[in-house]
Amino acid sequence: MLPAVDPKHLIDTFGTIGILAIIFAESGLLFGFFLPGDSLLFTAGLLSATHKGDLPQLNPLIIIPGCFLAAVAGAQVGYYIGKRVGPSLFRRPDSRFFKQEYLERTRHYFTDHGPKTVVLSRFVPVVRTFATVVAGIGQMDPRQFFFYNVVGALLWSVGMTVAGYVLGSSIKNVDKYLLPIIAVVIVISFIPVGLEALRARKRSKTPSP
Repeated sequence: MLPAVDPKHLIDTFGTIGILAIIFAESGLLFGFFLPGDSLLFTAGLLSATHKGDLPQLNPLIIIPGCFLAAVAGAQVGYYIGKRVGPSLFRRPDSRFFKQEYLERTRHYFTDHGPKTVVLSRFVPVVRTFATVVAGIGQMDPRQFFFYNVVGALLWSVGMTVAGYVLGSSIKNVDKYLLPIIAVVIVISFIPVGLEALRARKRSKTPSP
């Protein structure tokens, strides 16, 4: 695993502040789409339970609420980036690569399906980074976005971190299996992406009526 996206390496290098910064960036800043949100949360929870690592013990009482707040804040920033960019896009004339029709579809989509999308996208790597910006571009109601942002961040960040903590607390010498566990978490997190890609490929091959 590359050091730049290896959660154990990131935790050992940057500690608690680095974990919070990465979760913040991966939750809504476009350049953070490649960062390992799921595996980082899980590994941070696991290491905070095992008292292992090159750094002093990670405190779960800081990691768990801190990651939740970072996830909420990052998504809110992404939403407001999209909301700020959105009006200029709606004034932009159509071109070969840009159609106002697409923006209208986005706006209607988030009007009808915004809450579900904001919550479920938390569990899909890459998608969760862009979904918050697209919600802003699609002019999703800000109060509604904030509420479901909090719900999604709570289920995702706290759920993943606590799952790692429980595993680390229940299995003796779990750090010996850390790399295989991280690999499994990464594979599982990308299953929704793979399934959607297969569905999209199947739809593209289905002839129009």
